[in-house]
Amino acid sequence: ETPSRELKELGGLWSFRADFSEGRAAGFAQRWYRRPLRQTGPVIDMPVPASFNDITQDPNLENYIGWVWYEKEVLLPRRWLQDDLSTRVVLRFGSAHYYSIVWVNGVQVAEHEGGHLPFEADISSVVQGSPGIPCRITVAINNTLTPHTLPPGSIQFMNDASKYPKNYFVQNIKFDFFNYAGIHRPVVLYTTPSVYIDDITVTTTSSENIAMVQYQVSVVSSALYSLSLSLRDQEGKVVATGEGSAGELKVLDPNLWWPYLMHENPGYRYSLEVKLQAQVNGAQLEDVYTLPVGIRTVHVTSTQFLINGKPFYFHGVNKHEDADIRGKGLDWPLVVKDFNLLRWLGANSFRTSHYPYAEEIMDLCDAYGIVVIDECPGVGIKTAESFGNKSLQHHLAVMEELVRRDKNRPSVVMWSVANEPASQLPPAAHYFKTVIAHTKALDPSRPVTFVTDVNYALDHGAPYVDVICVNSYFSWYHDAGHLEVIPLQLMTQFESWYKTYQKPIIQSEYGADSVPGLHSDPPLMFSEEYQKALLREYHSVFDKKRKEYVIGELIWNFADFMTNQGTTRVLGNKKGIFTRQRQPKSAAFVLKERYWKIANESSCLPPITKSHIHFL
Repeated sequence: ETPSRELKELGGLWSFRADFSEGRAAGFAQRWYRRPLRQTGPVIDMPVPASFNDITQDPNLENYIGWVWYEKEVLLPRRWLQDDLSTRVVLRFGSAHYYSIVWVNGVQVAEHEGGHLPFEADISSVVQGSPGIPCRITVAINNTLTPHTLPPGSIQFMNDASKYPKNYFVQNIKFDFFNYAGIHRPVVLYTTPSVYIDDITVTTTSSENIAMVQYQVSVVSSALYSLSLSLRDQEGKVVATGEGSAGELKVLDPNLWWPYLMHENPGYRYSLEVKLQAQVNGAQLEDVYTLPVGIRTVHVTSTQFLINGKPFYFHGVNKHEDADIRGKGLDWPLVVKDFNLLRWLGANSFRTSHYPYAEEIMDLCDAYGIVVIDECPGVGIKTAESFGNKSLQHHLAVMEELVRRDKNRPSVVMWSVANEPASQLPPAAHYFKTVIAHTKALDPSRPVTFVTDVNYALDHGAPYVDVICVNSYFSWYHDAGHLEVIPLQLMTQFESWYKTYQKPIIQSEYGADSVPGLHSDPPLMFSEEYQKALLREYHSVFDKKRKEYVIGELIWNFADFMTNQGTTRVLGNKKGIFTRQRQPKSAAFVLKERYWKIANESSCLPPITKSHIHFL
């Protein structure tokens, strides 16, 4: 909300119906969007935001594949609905998984592919002129994954009538987390004037005691307008002003945006107020938007990752948007708890494994100084078909959406275009060369990577990344139980990659499953002791190589999370250092001691202890 924009949140209970018809297409054949959903058949209440899978006691909904239908009726303020066309009304979804079609009062207004990025529609012409009449929002969502979606998957029909019922099918996926579905992030209605600020792009540079903030502003619906900009510090003092749709603001003695534990005042942000004034039909319209701006630079050398010219070492985690009952739905208590755990741990960074996270989470990263490797949903790309042109074109479009959403965030220091693809396949060379070049063209200010688990000598995508990110699970998925092989194998991994590419390396995943409360000495797999022992073997090598070219370590995983059922998964993946309910396992204390030690070694501040962090 701003002085010129209003916002109406649509969270809460929506009507819900899954289409259990044979082809999952009854909703379209019968045009459920043309009338209230309750008139089409039985509906249930469904919370938004949330995944639908774990809300009921129905196992058929837990593993449902196909179209589900949501509906919400809402009354709009009368002032939004005047016929003078001076107000736009926009319907916005933070995300819905996976494919969405949206109708308002039976009129289709939006269609979107992709489960983790926002989309919106101008619904002014549909709702205006009808004050006092409820606005009926209908959404059909399909969670089916195909070889060309991101992430990919495939539908397998089981045709053996002696084993399976008629028309029985399953969704196959090549990634290790549950394919939760539904409206996962906030839905809002908001207004703007008919002439409005559509987009703002900010980049920053700094040297000595001067910073430059370059800006570009796009305005829609008029060529006759004026723009004025004011940059304010956290006390509200104006430190720079500008005019016009593109330019540069000079900031003297700037407060730079620093990562958590790298500065006594991390996450410093200015406020950039952009004010638009335009004449429309003789009337003066004004639109105002305020964008938080962090001034910081990122640079990669052959051995270092530099933030504001100083070496930065990633000591952090991989996460998932995942929790009991709500699945991948945004939940504020959970989000705040996770950030408190991250800071307790001494973690300065995380990767958005394996998809873009909610904007609300990213806002807190900006505010708290938590550094982010921002990853698109390119996980499970394992077949040659998923490296084809159809998949490539969709991947490029996803990167455009992701960069547009997160380009102004100081916490985002690197884009990741995929996780563990089959980059040993020959088509991967052209595929990743194209995706990475496209991403750099969209945003030349950040390095680009993807995360590999392929042998250094076979990886066709690695030549195109700026930072090598490698996943390995020594003494877990191979040489199971043999902790003694880790130092040699991990040292060989690092030296082979660096000798080949002379690029800095992040250990982007490592870890072991542990069942909380399961103990064994000597350590045996799945015990808390084995998880601790495995981490310490890795850490001994990290400590040697971070003096050279290893620039980070990200544990897999922050917390236990749900997966598909299987003989190696006991109610999900247990590699978390916290349980799914966010209680610490023994490994959490090993990592906490290590991360605070690294922070104290690398900080130019006095020794940092928990007592220095007032919010803990």
